[in-house]
Amino acid sequence: MFEVDEIITRALREDIGTGDVTTRATVPPGRQARAQLVAKDDFVLCGIEVARQVFSRLDPDICFEALKSDGSRVGRGEVLAWLKGDAAQLLQGERVALNLLQRMSGIATTTAAYVAAVTGSNATIVDTRKTMPGLRVLDKYAVRIGGGQNHRTSLYDGVLIKENHIAAAGGIVPAVQRARTQVPHTLKIEVETRDLDEVRQALEVGADIIMLDNMNLEQMGEAVTLIGDRALTEASGGVNLDRVAAIAATGVRLISVGALTHSVRAADISLLFT
Repeated sequence: MFEVDEIITRALREDIGTGDVTTRATVPPGRQARAQLVAKDDFVLCGIEVARQVFSRLDPDICFEALKSDGSRVGRGEVLAWLKGDAAQLLQGERVALNLLQRMSGIATTTAAYVAAVTGSNATIVDTRKTMPGLRVLDKYAVRIGGGQNHRTSLYDGVLIKENHIAAAGGIVPAVQRARTQVPHTLKIEVETRDLDEVRQALEVGADIIMLDNMNLEQMGEAVTLIGDRALTEASGGVNLDRVAAIAATGVRLISVGALTHSVRAADISLLFT
């Protein structure tokens, strides 16, 4: 809650600055208005309560009636919410509310498409840290609304030993061995591997999760068989909607997709005065 409050405060301060000169110059003080949020496309809605908070921060007296909830599939032309209140405050909150609502809905929609593509398999779609700086809490919430799950939130809540860590530590085995002595038992240790030899090293040293990074489908299938139930498997790199079902068919348990958050297309939503 506090992180969302900070995001909204920063966004409003950035957009309004010393004041909305256009609204001041054109809208009479105290003018009341009624508006609606309208879907201009088909998507999975996410962020409706965040939009509400934007307007509430500007003016607690603004009436915001949500007609759809997060996770709802909405179609072009559907009204998502009605708003009523001071016209100047509605205008000042419009862009920030839409920016957040559109991005979050875009992430939820993209995630839902990936989740649907692997339905029937044992694979789970997860996100990455490739989020918009400052918006991670919202990006990851949107992934959950779309049916995916969150990978580690940040650097502090999980050990993920990647190729540069391995190079700096002198190899997979010493990297994991050192990590075992440094982190609490409550944190799992994941290792990024690029081939079957590195998979064997990760197994030898007892990694909890083994990431199969940028492997082709044949390599991935061999790695999954080799690992068995000795570690959790994760596929990463080169994942897209055309390929994700085939990746899931190899038997991997997690498929991490940076595209859920780093290059998502925002949903098309408008705020229109009526």
